[in-house]
Amino acid sequence: MLHTSRYAVHPSQYRTFTTAQLREHFLVETIFIPDDIALVYTHYDRLIVGGANPVTKPVALQTFGSLKADFFLQRREIGIINVGGTGTITADGTTYTLQNKEALYIGRGTKEVVFHPDAKTKPLYYFNSAPAHATYPTRTITLSQAETVDIGALETSNQRTIRKLIVNSVLPTCQVQMGLTELKTGSVWNTMPPHTHDRRMEAYFYFNIPDNQTVCHFMGEPQETRHIWMQNHQAVISPPWSIHSGAGTSNYTFIWGMAGENLDYSDMDGVKPTELR
Repeated sequence: MLHTSRYAVHPSQYRTFTTAQLREHFLVETIFIPDDIALVYTHYDRLIVGGANPVTKPVALQTFGSLKADFFLQRREIGIINVGGTGTITADGTTYTLQNKEALYIGRGTKEVVFHPDAKTKPLYYFNSAPAHATYPTRTITLSQAETVDIGALETSNQRTIRKLIVNSVLPTCQVQMGLTELKTGSVWNTMPPHTHDRRMEAYFYFNIPDNQTVCHFMGEPQETRHIWMQNHQAVISPPWSIHSGAGTSNYTFIWGMAGENLDYSDMDGVKPTELR
């Protein structure tokens, strides 16, 4: 298992970063390694961002030194979304099947989590994990069970469908919230108008980016914005003080994941596009 750590960055420090430094601190370039798990332990609300890519054999979620835990979910919960073909995950002996874009929430205390391969469907499992103070039931969330909202307009290039998969209006969690947003053909802007939320951090994972296309992710304080160019199957860490918006050279899909002080999805501080600098 490949694991690294990212420390929190003060907004006054980030303003001095070069392009390389921005990418080093906020971009997660490697999410999927064949027959392995890759993850980043962030010091933003202790969120872990990672992916499992079983190709020829099952891969198990293992603990590691920084957790100082007997097993990965001893004091944590995890949300998983399948961004590949149909696959299966085993949690303490119970098998769960996930179709493309479906989610699995696994509660604190689950000792064994195994991601299974399928040579025909080629599943890919993206996950976020956060500390948990209570144990909630493990369950799958299908697209029909998600809270779905259509928002934006083609005229402003941001017509999109938001699917809230792991949120408190769908199931109970301690911290983790996850969902995905699909941009319609002809639309490229996500999370516009932008916002910040000082009470929680966020991570974005971009996928379904066509070959030879890219997404420009905008971050930073509203009056001190920066950008990071991103490719398919890459993630970006978004601090509480930062906006998180993006525009692509084509339409695409992304997963948003959050952890922090509260579970109120609408708790955000809006920023007018004309106020951005």
